[in-house]
Amino acid sequence: MTEAERRIIAAQGYVELGLYEEAREELSPLPAEMNDRVDVLEITLLCLMGGHRWSEALALANRLCQQEPAEPGGFIHAAFCLHELGRTAEAVDVLSRGPATLRTKPVYYYNMGCYHARLGHYDKSMTYLERAFEMDGELRQHAKKDRDLDCLRAQLESHPA
Repeated sequence: MTEAERRIIAAQGYVELGLYEEAREELSPLPAEMNDRVDVLEITLLCLMGGHRWSEALALANRLCQQEPAEPGGFIHAAFCLHELGRTAEAVDVLSRGPATLRTKPVYYYNMGCYHARLGHYDKSMTYLERAFEMDGELRQHAKKDRDLDCLRAQLESHPA
């Protein structure tokens, strides 16, 4: 294993622990040409998101979408950044235009449910959320605490698990 590979693996571990500064420190000595690698871009993006640096994270997510247009990750992250920037309608648009692989991910349906709830599209939101819960039952527990879904709290609690 090269030193660069070790640093990337260590940075991934730090991200999983929520230690974003430490992750960035691991990546900082990498040669400049490695900064365009998808794994390095993804780690850097997650660090920016962890630091609530939404505009910078959005720019990096958009780069990932361009570099890997068939992969869902960049689109999910770009949409989330837009939502955090108060641009929720654009977030829905990004996910709607994303690759078909997005529709295999429970987080796609969950996030679409959250975004539609925030936009006041409650029926559409519940349809997306029910699909997310079918795909990953643990998301139901997450939804109970998600502030984006406060407007649907009564509906969520009345639906069977």
